[in-house]
Amino acid sequence: MEYFSFDRLPDFETGEVIIFDKPYSWTSFDVVNKVRKKISEYTGIRKFKVGHAGTLDPLATGLLILCTGKKTKLIEELQGGTKVYEAEFCLGATTPSFDLETKIDKTFDISGITEQQVRDALASLCGEREQLPPVYSAVQVNGKRAYEFARKGRTVELKHKKITIYDIVVNKIEFPIVDVTITCSKGTYIRSLADEFGRSLNNGAYLKSLRRTRSGEADISNAVTLDDFVGYMERLIGEK
Repeated sequence: MEYFSFDRLPDFETGEVIIFDKPYSWTSFDVVNKVRKKISEYTGIRKFKVGHAGTLDPLATGLLILCTGKKTKLIEELQGGTKVYEAEFCLGATTPSFDLETKIDKTFDISGITEQQVRDALASLCGEREQLPPVYSAVQVNGKRAYEFARKGRTVELKHKKITIYDIVVNKIEFPIVDVTITCSKGTYIRSLADEFGRSLNNGAYLKSLRRTRSGEADISNAVTLDDFVGYMERLIGEK
């Protein structure tokens, strides 16, 4: 597939597939809205079709695929690919959101945990199984996002989803941090995986950092930054 490139004039109406390196703290919809605004300025089309192929959490960085124009029809196909993430799990504590969006609510003693136990626990998470999404997630519940209920302290019932963890490679263990590369199916919540990892050790863990590096055939090496894209679009607008 041909991806958007600064080396040629874009055709946003026929469609472009743009791979972004999403910045930290931005939601996927923030990126979509920013890109749509610039494309609308360039094309003169007020409500331009732009969508993303797979949500990436605000506290995560890395690969986010956006499709424009007629290529928004590819979104379902593109978001179904295998994902690769680089993650840091922090042992010995938990948070309600399973990441740093919320504060630590419990702490645990990790002095008795060995590196081999960590590797065994991670290996036990691999394979096809069902996973419960975090309460702080974008899953739809009665027409609203689950995190909207969670932030108001309301309890909602979420359904398990079938996922597959194909592989977990341990890059480094420096307690309490465990650095891993995870290859998984669409729909996997790495935050939930961090929580499951802590539980498998009769302990606690949360997701300290997350970066998506691959989705299907799309690789982070083909990504552009949002700042570079905005600067490029402003030059095109200025040249019209």
